[in-house]
Amino acid sequence: MNRFTLTVSAAIARVTESAHGPYQSAVIRIGFSATWLMFLLRELPHRAELYGPDSPWSWILARQLIDTNGAFTALMWSDGRVWFELVYALAVLASALLLVGWRTRTMSVLFMVGVLSLQNRSVFMGDGGDNVLHLMSIYLVFTRCGRVWSLDSRRARRAEAARARGERVTDRVGPALWLVLGAVLITVTATGGFHSQWTIPALLWAAWAAQALWWLVGRRTGSAEPRILLDVIGNILHNSALVVIMAEACLIYATAGWYKIQGSRWQDGTAVYYPLHLDYFSPWPALGGLLSSSGTMVMLVTYGTVVVQVAFPFTLFNRRVKNVLLAVMMTEHAAIAVILGLPFFSLAMIAADAVFLPTPFLHRLGAWTLRARELVFSRDGRAPVPQQRAPENSEATHVGSRT
Repeated sequence: MNRFTLTVSAAIARVTESAHGPYQSAVIRIGFSATWLMFLLRELPHRAELYGPDSPWSWILARQLIDTNGAFTALMWSDGRVWFELVYALAVLASALLLVGWRTRTMSVLFMVGVLSLQNRSVFMGDGGDNVLHLMSIYLVFTRCGRVWSLDSRRARRAEAARARGERVTDRVGPALWLVLGAVLITVTATGGFHSQWTIPALLWAAWAAQALWWLVGRRTGSAEPRILLDVIGNILHNSALVVIMAEACLIYATAGWYKIQGSRWQDGTAVYYPLHLDYFSPWPALGGLLSSSGTMVMLVTYGTVVVQVAFPFTLFNRRVKNVLLAVMMTEHAAIAVILGLPFFSLAMIAADAVFLPTPFLHRLGAWTLRARELVFSRDGRAPVPQQRAPENSEATHVGSRT
């Protein structure tokens, strides 16, 4: 067997044997669900004006546009206020449950439905962060983002321990969710409720059928081969989705950087000055004035932004340089959140950047979180939770750690 064949075999095994980047996928799950949840809670008093019956973009106008572009939104199934409130509440609930990692396979689908339903209802309400969240909510459906730092992982450990003691483990919640969601899908399909292109409805049906197949293979077949096959398919989808998320983040920065290069204000180093003096982007006018008072600082930030965005995709081939630029970009987004008053855009971009975080750093982050939790519980008089070590297996490999 020659070297090329061995290389191809190793590459195939790497893609199929395990779901890579479990910590990175958990971070992006937490990041995007937290961003959307905080946005929904902040806009709770204004939800009807943004996405509901009181919106200037009326239900009739939205229906006319959706009939043209085929976008998916559950808010087109009815124009009633009760239905809108129900969809909004389900979007909040799905975001919260995905954040803590409860039934992540189901919640990731419901999270996508909530994001697409609200954003496609009022397409003129979004910004760049909403566009990122829109795409990432679809990609998350294909990831196995509940392997670590989730209630699912805790439930799996407890079930494994119970089986080791010879106890029988029964899951009633999963089949109940599957039956309820299946009834909704059947009802909407039978009544012609889908007014969108076939892609999202097909994805919903495929996810529903895959859940049933996974349950049947895991509990009704005596052979391990079908389960191994499904696990391989799941690993391929997960790893492919992570690669797509990484490529999407690189594409965002590359296109933004190259478009900036073509702008005259970015070429002369003054582009950052102007948004600092716009009322819409000045929650702290004094802070913006202080930063823009130095021409040298404005020039350095302007040119530095362009250099970092254009260079970042090329730094993936050098781990140390990539980590440095990653820290710079996250710091820049944090500054944008405070100085320009764009917290949700910045949080969405930081969540997208998190897919490139190195695994050792995430291990330390998890350890710091556990220590903080133990400290809080000990002050409350509760027994501290024993620290869990990170799994030392191939799943802890960062999908981008070799780049």
